[in-house]
Amino acid sequence: MLFFSLGPCSLPAQMSQSNQAQPQSQDEIAAVPNRPTFATTAEVVQRGVFEIEYGLEAAQGHQNINGLLKFGLFKNLELRFANNPIERNSGIAGTGDSAAGFKWRFVSQRKQVPTLSLLYTATLPTAANNLGAGDFGQSVQLLVSKDFGKHHFDFNEGVQLRRRPGVGGFDRNYFTSLSWSHPLGEKQRWGLTAEIAGFSKTNGATPATLILLGAPTYNVSPRLVLDAGAYLAVYGHLPRVTFFAGVTYAVADLCHLAAGRKAAK
Repeated sequence: MLFFSLGPCSLPAQMSQSNQAQPQSQDEIAAVPNRPTFATTAEVVQRGVFEIEYGLEAAQGHQNINGLLKFGLFKNLELRFANNPIERNSGIAGTGDSAAGFKWRFVSQRKQVPTLSLLYTATLPTAANNLGAGDFGQSVQLLVSKDFGKHHFDFNEGVQLRRRPGVGGFDRNYFTSLSWSHPLGEKQRWGLTAEIAGFSKTNGATPATLILLGAPTYNVSPRLVLDAGAYLAVYGHLPRVTFFAGVTYAVADLCHLAAGRKAAK
């Protein structure tokens, strides 16, 4: 793709060394999960790393498989593409909507200062059988992440605009979320995550929504993280309880793979 030729893998050696003093081996790659919460961490995937997230949801009258692809274009810039390849609501099945966007980290965590990022997402109406939004949409969110000892917090605040299908104009809602996570055990492979999140009223057909989420996580390795849990709809047009499970995997550092192949020639 074009961004590989113009992106981090093609930076001059002096620039690469200034951003990263020592080469990063494949074993040093660490996943940066957005799952399983509605909130998005303000941290970005490492420069040159390609990472995937996939999960499934199951509730009464609702099931889906959801995916997110992420690439660290630069040290503080992450490209993102999301898609629900399978969506099933009230017995009707098909593909879901897609989304593309980026996450830009403009402040990194230090002492009392949290990590701050901006997340932009454009929703693409790729769903079949009226299973999606029905038209284009876009959202902008401020992401805040902070560690207090072993306690990690993510706070998101954003606005979403949805074009009204066949009518024109936009509906608008606001999104707020606060999530907490903490490792467990001596080896800290297990972890716990909890969250409260909500959307304001979008229009007459889409009322406000509030959810409570809880999930354990398990780090198989720094690159591979599993999760499973459930979220409860306190109010809104969502199933009362939705169960989920998923995986986050940092596939490879594409820059170092490319450099290794060039060196082998």
